[in-house]
Amino acid sequence: MIFKHLTELYNYRDLIWKLSWGEFKLRYKNSILGYFWSLLEPLLMLTVLYFVFSNLMRVQVEYYQLFLLLGIILWNFLSRSTNIGMFSIVGRPDMIKKIYFPRDIFVISSCITALLMSIFESVVFFIFMSVFRVPISFNILYAPLILVFLFFLALGIAMALSALNVYYRDVQFIWDVLMQAGFFATPILYTVDILPEAFRKIVFLNPMARIIVSARDTIIYSTPARFEDLLFIFASALFFLILGYVIFSRLEPGFAEEI
Repeated sequence: MIFKHLTELYNYRDLIWKLSWGEFKLRYKNSILGYFWSLLEPLLMLTVLYFVFSNLMRVQVEYYQLFLLLGIILWNFLSRSTNIGMFSIVGRPDMIKKIYFPRDIFVISSCITALLMSIFESVVFFIFMSVFRVPISFNILYAPLILVFLFFLALGIAMALSALNVYYRDVQFIWDVLMQAGFFATPILYTVDILPEAFRKIVFLNPMARIIVSARDTIIYSTPARFEDLLFIFASALFFLILGYVIFSRLEPGFAEEI
């Protein structure tokens, strides 16, 4: 059943790409700065957070600008993909009611749109890497694997949210609160070393914590990702992807009636 569905999705690959690119362009339509907002948004956030945590709170971390920026980019991808994906079904009532094709392509295209935005943000990050003359080692080859796991983690969550949001509109408000709390509970602004040992174990139950730490280690600090972290991230991504698919499949038959 799953393999048949994957084949069906593959047949719609051109439509998925057109929806993804179309939504990406639409987000910056009639904007004076256009696509440059993808670069400015993380930079503005970086400026504020860097000033607060490096000057006022005196956080001492090597390459803290890059440390902070990479965490922001990865978190922004999760935030955007889940938020855009959450509205990918309820935001297209006419298409859901009148045309039939696999409806999860809307969620997939939303996550690809978020990925395109993150790719633009990554340009700034690698420019900063060259400015600060950060050495790059072969350990950076772990990064694509980590990002693939992140994509499927976000896709699974987005699929569940998009389906639940059709029936329960409170989901969007609950998710906003969870994302705000998650931003500060995840080691984006700080290192896990400042936390007591008991709290570190709790923090690392969050797959985003391991994703961000592993990405920093491999990209900025030229150290290999730990096998146990990669295994945990893979298991988490697979779990949420399967869970999201199951929830979406169960609720999909009633989409047209509920929207």
